[in-house]
Amino acid sequence: MSLKELAADIDSLLPQTQCTKCGYAGCRPYADAIASGVADINQCPPGGDSGVEAMARLLGREAKPLNPANGLYRPPQVAVIDEATCIGCTKCIQACPVDAIVGASKLMHTVIASWCTGCELCIPPCPVDCIVLEPVAALPDADVSRERFAFHGFRTERDARERSDRLAALE
Repeated sequence: MSLKELAADIDSLLPQTQCTKCGYAGCRPYADAIASGVADINQCPPGGDSGVEAMARLLGREAKPLNPANGLYRPPQVAVIDEATCIGCTKCIQACPVDAIVGASKLMHTVIASWCTGCELCIPPCPVDCIVLEPVAALPDADVSRERFAFHGFRTERDARERSDRLAALE
């Protein structure tokens, strides 16, 4: 099996929260690091012990406890914005790795719960602490989260390129 195929198999076992708690910029970079032997299998708090066990089985390794340095397992959760408190700063929108937060500058924002992975990345940048996490029965489908994350990366790069092109045209 090639390294790329192994990484894809590992990625399929990850919860696709894209939370960066593993120390990588998303689930696929973490899977690549595991496949190449750079990262250990116990760095994904959202995957919990069951995720570690699944990766250990796949790789023929011994399972080990989740590394507490990366965080603790929490049951599935989604972000909820207190719309009365939200000031519309857009900082949460910029932080969301799957574009699950919608709104506009100086207007109220809301979370598309069926896309939210509960990654918690929207909480620190919020200047008015209007975002809380609430438990849910399950995270969104991993394939949906993976596609949303990929599209977020594409959109972010496209927007930066278009802005750069506009600025260059002004010179």
